[in-house]
Amino acid sequence: MGTGTVRSRLGELWADAWRWCLFALGVVFAVYLLLDRGIPNGAVAASVVAALTVGVVLTASEPLAIALMATPALLVTERLGLGGADLTVSDAALAAALGAAVLLGKHTYSPPMRVMLWANLGYQFASLLTVIVNPYVQNTVEWVHAWLLVSGALIVGWVIGRAGRARLAFILILGATGVIAAGTFGTAIGHALHGEFGAVYPIWPWPMHKNFAGGMLGFAAFIAYVNPDWARIDRRWARGAFVVFLLALLLTQSRQAGIGLALALLVHTLRRGAAKHIVLIIVLAVPGIFLVVQSVFEQIDSQNRFNSFYQRVDWLREVYAFWKHSPVFGHGLRYWYVQPGANFQPPQAEVEVLASTGIVGLIGFIAMWAVMLIALWRVAPRFGMLAFGLVFARIAQAQFDLFWVAAQVSVPFFVAGICLGAQALAHEHDPTQPFWEIREKKSRRDRDLDLPERVLVRSGVRRAQHI
Repeated sequence: MGTGTVRSRLGELWADAWRWCLFALGVVFAVYLLLDRGIPNGAVAASVVAALTVGVVLTASEPLAIALMATPALLVTERLGLGGADLTVSDAALAAALGAAVLLGKHTYSPPMRVMLWANLGYQFASLLTVIVNPYVQNTVEWVHAWLLVSGALIVGWVIGRAGRARLAFILILGATGVIAAGTFGTAIGHALHGEFGAVYPIWPWPMHKNFAGGMLGFAAFIAYVNPDWARIDRRWARGAFVVFLLALLLTQSRQAGIGLALALLVHTLRRGAAKHIVLIIVLAVPGIFLVVQSVFEQIDSQNRFNSFYQRVDWLREVYAFWKHSPVFGHGLRYWYVQPGANFQPPQAEVEVLASTGIVGLIGFIAMWAVMLIALWRVAPRFGMLAFGLVFARIAQAQFDLFWVAAQVSVPFFVAGICLGAQALAHEHDPTQPFWEIREKKSRRDRDLDLPERVLVRSGVRRAQHI
């Protein structure tokens, strides 16, 4: 080996030395946290630091490494104990991914993406008024957080889809949800061994509420069921994942997640015009809806004032009485953390927004959702149906609970961003592909030609007349 070759190799090693030093420092810091140095959830914080360090090291070869590393972490709601901040892993991962996406991604947004961002900006402006009227720290922080959960998630998803990494992102989401499903099955088995067959609140790999676990399982089940062709995920694998997620969702007995998934599947099936699948959807949806209705009636008949039904009724009354003290601009975002007489969370999305941001904010919230759903419905179904179904499922879930809940908001918009970014990438390769669905208007003659013969005969119209 010549002197020149040795110098060249040493130069390459020295050029990469900063990456290895950074990696080593990250590992050392992660181990320090893992050893529980007075930091709550040290293991979780260590994992986040390690993943972020690996993402930074890989950024030189894969610009979106941080965003992709953050993708499965979007489904983790454990709290971080860094600096005394009450921050979830999901929020920290989304913020890190957004930073990488803004610096390293492409931002020439397509028309549907611009509509989504402007719709969210309209709500942010409407809710800004309550931040001004109610000046406290939690209000300002939550205002920024709300933008991060919607527009931040859209931008991160867009950049990933636009870079052609949609398949990998979906696999990471389905894989992370598979871990949640495994934890649900494991917890259910443990309960069954003790003769308990109620709703499952998974305790592994981290403690989860049934509505969070059910919501994530519902989102992943819909992704696996739709499985768009541009995602390039094996259909047999996707069908198996759908069944696993559906069974785990049933074990959680999360009514809001079940209703959201059932409505999304129903809308998807009806829009495709796939009559042969409608029977399957009915078979899956009717028993679930029956069980939901039956459980609600049982709660009403029990006269137990502390079950979920009566608690929600009481909360709605109290929130309404509290809202009347500040009807126009509300009491501020997350007011229940600072208002001594209202330390309960509103049990429904629009009620939450009304009490927090007043009538002005509620109008902005409804307008945002109307614009977003209409825009996603008009997007070419090959890319828009998955995005519409997940966003629609989220607002359906929120009719029974808070809306602004970390991963339960960011994940649907993250996937919607992936869909719109993938559409922009396809449009770049083939500019003839439209962003919006094109519906051809048919004349009465053309519609008659499309009708079955028996319908034409019954209506007195002969197909021969048009030949």
